[in-house]
Amino acid sequence: MQLTGQPFLILTIVLVPVSIAVALLLWGRVRGPKPLQALVRLIMILFCQATAVTMIFVMVNNANLIYGSWGDLLGDDSHVSSVPPVPSGDAAGQNAAGQTGDKPAAAKVLQQFKGVDDPLVPKDVQTTDLKGRVSGVDGEVNVWLPPQYNDPAYKDVKFPVVELFPGFPGSSKTWFGSLKVSEQLKPLMQSGQVTPFILVSPRTQLISTTVDTGCANVPGKVNADTWLSTDVPQMILDNFRADPSPDSWAVGGYSAGAHCADRMALLHPDRYRAAISLSGYNDPNSENLSLTAKDPKLRQTSNPLYILQHEATPPKLALYQSGDKGDGYEDGQALAAAAKSPTTVQVVLTTGPHTPSLWRPMIPSVFEWLSKLIPAPKP
Repeated sequence: MQLTGQPFLILTIVLVPVSIAVALLLWGRVRGPKPLQALVRLIMILFCQATAVTMIFVMVNNANLIYGSWGDLLGDDSHVSSVPPVPSGDAAGQNAAGQTGDKPAAAKVLQQFKGVDDPLVPKDVQTTDLKGRVSGVDGEVNVWLPPQYNDPAYKDVKFPVVELFPGFPGSSKTWFGSLKVSEQLKPLMQSGQVTPFILVSPRTQLISTTVDTGCANVPGKVNADTWLSTDVPQMILDNFRADPSPDSWAVGGYSAGAHCADRMALLHPDRYRAAISLSGYNDPNSENLSLTAKDPKLRQTSNPLYILQHEATPPKLALYQSGDKGDGYEDGQALAAAAKSPTTVQVVLTTGPHTPSLWRPMIPSVFEWLSKLIPAPKP
């Protein structure tokens, strides 16, 4: 019985009145010494409270997809099979445009895709289990294809791509489930208001619910950066008609995923044209479970503001920064103050809670902004 499925939700709802009924039925029938009676009745009360709390937790989790599976919830589902050394430069021997450097291009690896087994995720989202050849990370990657992808008129067209990162803890399904990104964008793509992007949401919770990798390569721990910037994009290029040009790729995220998006784009301007940050932050220490915040050097070099300030040449990047005061807005302003042409930063003040209810309605306007930077491909 999966964590986010309807059967488990129904079970938790049914258990609440059942636990209360059982307690009322047995309350006066408890026998034995008075201390024992008090203990048994206390257990009954605690059981009733536990069923109510569990029901509320499941409802909140289903609404926000914080934990996508039992493994994610229990923190025992590591997705790091190895931590190989990653060579400097392009670890895969290819740049973001899919052109080979000194090494010959590796043979394509075709993946098997299936539907996402979650009632909260649209049926046209597909998923695959990817074994990262360079990073040593294994995890699911969810993919949604725009309506034009299977249109015969576009059979020879390559499409732009947006990688989407969840917060921490967070499921790779959240963008398609709670934020309803594909459901909101599909009609806008059909009407021409938004560029038909391939949307990709890879797993970012790689070690446990108590360790946020910060989407970084941490020696001896995890190659999260390489997983997201090399293995996942290469899989997309191998399996779909994706435009390999870095001018056609973008990253986006909310909360900790927003930090990742800015960090990834600024560290890899040869792979991404833009980054979208919804209620993000610059200092990794803003997430108290961040692995990068525990090392002073990593904390510094993983800070998007530090990266931007120390770029030898201002990158050709567009950054969209949104947040409330005290929740990302000032961080976006700091990036805007540090940016030099051709880097551009748009800062948007938002008002609301740090939840999907704030970010969900922002998606159409954010992708309209992105569509001005990455126009629709021509059939």
